[in-house]
Amino acid sequence: MSIVSRMTTDLVELDRRAVLTTVATAELVTAGHLSRPTPCAGWTVGDLLAHMAAQHRGFAAAARGQGADLAHWRPRSPGPHTPAEYADSAGDVLRAFALPDVLERPFALPEFGPEVVAPGAQAVGFHLIDYVVHGWDLARSLGVGYELDEETVEPALRIAGQVPDGPEREAPGAAFAHALPGGDQGAPLDRILRQLGRSPQWPDGS
Repeated sequence: MSIVSRMTTDLVELDRRAVLTTVATAELVTAGHLSRPTPCAGWTVGDLLAHMAAQHRGFAAAARGQGADLAHWRPRSPGPHTPAEYADSAGDVLRAFALPDVLERPFALPEFGPEVVAPGAQAVGFHLIDYVVHGWDLARSLGVGYELDEETVEPALRIAGQVPDGPEREAPGAAFAHALPGGDQGAPLDRILRQLGRSPQWPDGS
């Protein structure tokens, strides 16, 4: 049994909290913010939000049994419409994850590799850690605060420790860079960030 499936707190609820945190931050994005740099190398705020929206749509499709279609996972070109599209996509994935027995459903995740299918609990765990980290990325890019409650950040830390740190992190467009030193030190959120290739002090270095 995986770490994800052994969690006593409802994984779907943890994911919902993380997603709603990102929605609140995305509501602050204006057209003037879209070209700002982010902790995701080579991505602007517009690129980041477009990626986050695409992942919501892809995971929502996967929860409904349609994830094998790569069209659901493709980012749309960013622009002034992107913050509103992000909110719509977040609503879509929250509705999909509220489906009965979602943690037991098979999720087709073609972005992870050809014909990759993951148990629902594992897939929702992937989604959770993605939005914990990307929520921080977005907040840091805008220069606003970012906090997660202890019930969310501790399970997320355990999931982050299970993310492979192999050559897939070097692929173009990879969401996470290689882990940074100090990933086992400091506050839980800082540890998550370092394990997934982020400097908690971005943009001022490590």
